[in-house]
Amino acid sequence: MPTIDLNADLGEGFGAYRCGDDAAMLALVTSANVACGFHAGDPEIMAETFALARARGVAVGAHPGFPDLAGFGRRPMPFGPAEIERQVAYQVGAAQALAALAGHRLTYVKAHGALANRAAAERDVADAIARAVRAVDPALGLLAVARTEQVAAGEAAGLAVHAEIFADRGYTEAGQLIPRGQPGALITQAEAAADRVLAMVQAGGLLTAEGSLLPTRIDSVCVHGDSAHAVGLARAVRARLETAGIVLRGLGQNPVTMRP
Repeated sequence: MPTIDLNADLGEGFGAYRCGDDAAMLALVTSANVACGFHAGDPEIMAETFALARARGVAVGAHPGFPDLAGFGRRPMPFGPAEIERQVAYQVGAAQALAALAGHRLTYVKAHGALANRAAAERDVADAIARAVRAVDPALGLLAVARTEQVAAGEAAGLAVHAEIFADRGYTEAGQLIPRGQPGALITQAEAAADRVLAMVQAGGLLTAEGSLLPTRIDSVCVHGDSAHAVGLARAVRARLETAGIVLRGLGQNPVTMRP
């Protein structure tokens, strides 16, 4: 029976501010990518998110980004590979510590925002992230954007690589995400997103905005947790996959069933 992971970027508040409905998302996803304090998140939010994920049976991963709270980690920053390697190691270590404090276990790492975009296109940045993950804990997997340098770097580093597609983002003919702010970049209609995800999973490829299919392995589907449409979209995607006979399984965990 085919299996797949459904993940979301969570724990992205800061201090008194909250971002998205993490509790609702944790009732739907099988893996949670938890912000590590650089682009969002702090020790209180991290510990709370890890504890709730543990209670829900949801796998957890570190979600490191650029040190850019004001820009939510989505602005390009001119750090070199060595700096990025240290920044990622720092954030993964923090996530491991807070997960342990909450009685949970980190199983993978996924880069965020502008850092992820650079790693998708620049092999030296992707290698820096993979080196940091391997140095902190070689047992951690790498959740990598499908058909990008992230996948190649993770495999070269000997990490378990999980190829990811996005339920709520459009793709160019080159297989890259359409930049935010451009037409077709965001997919907000839940049923349309669910139809598209199922089509990609069953076909084994990315569907571009122009209708092309680009072959790829698909291990995980992401719904961005900060979107106003996130909960409804995640619910529709999960239901569509399960109706098609696809089992949902968190990264590094056994298959799980829908939670109330």
